Amino acid sequence: MSDLSRARIEAFLEMMSAERGAAINTLQSYQRDLDDLHDFLTRRGTTPMTAEATDLAAHLADLASRGFEATTQARHLSSMRQFYKFLYAEGLRQDDPTSTLDAPKKGRALPKILSVDDVGRLLTLAEQEAAMPGPDRLGAVRLLALLELLYATGMRVSELVSLPARVLGQEGRFLVIRGKGNKERMVPLSRTAIAALKTYGEIRAELEANQKQQSPWLFPAASKEGYLPRQVFARDLKGLAIRAGLDPEAVSPHVLRHAFASHLLQNGADLRVVQELLGHSDISTTQIYTHVLEERLHQLVQNHHPLAKQGKKRD
Repeated sequence: MSDLSRARIEAFLEMMSAERGAAINTLQSYQRDLDDLHDFLTRRGTTPMTAEATDLAAHLADLASRGFEATTQARHLSSMRQFYKFLYAEGLRQDDPTSTLDAPKKGRALPKILSVDDVGRLLTLAEQEAAMPGPDRLGAVRLLALLELLYATGMRVSELVSLPARVLGQEGRFLVIRGKGNKERMVPLSRTAIAALKTYGEIRAELEANQKQQSPWLFPAASKEGYLPRQVFARDLKGLAIRAGLDPEAVSPHVLRHAFASHLLQNGADLRVVQELLGHSDISTTQIYTHVLEERLHQLVQNHHPLAKQGKKRD
């Protein structure tokens, strides 16, 4: 990568971090997308600083030819748009070549979810394993706490694993979560989540007392960040799914977040409330779950509308 291109991309990432409060994962995603763009433009004999709209359109076409899904193409386009808006605003380019680009067409992808029974099987087994004595009890109790918190709140896995240890000292049934853009939201905790968190906190405190060291994180680990890597939680969750007789490919922290939202809507929750609980800044992001509402409305009509009842009698 040329020094000029590297400097411009680094300046963009610094701005996104300092002024927009972008999360580490978001910044890494921007970096990967822009590095990929630079490599493609280099092969075309140009650079991000001199590329035209036709060059950027060719990059999107190249992504499609390489088998990337429309959602991934759209993410690359979003990264490019943010980058070129920055260059234009800073006077580093006199135009925005992304302004004429169309977003890749994508179908309506429905989120994978687990049934209430499937989640129940996971929670029941996790609770049973957490109650068993032995050298692996801390890990089992931690997994139960992670699972209960995730299903009770629907928080992002990155928000979950990076929770501060001070939540152990709070009272009440609500948890304050710091999400994307450092925005805070309050979510309620279930009684089982509070109980699992209390048990985990007691074992964690005993362990720290023996080791004579304290961590600022709720789920400390010997990682770069100091807290449990989300990949480790995902791995442990898949292992639990296997032991519970579920397909491990159908179980992940993100799927549980979807289950949280879908199960709320199935039981009558308002879409706007679910939006707030999930931390979505735009209701359109939450509307992926409208298929759940449509099914519920269909059942309501079939079960309660007088004409529907008459139709059943005629059958």
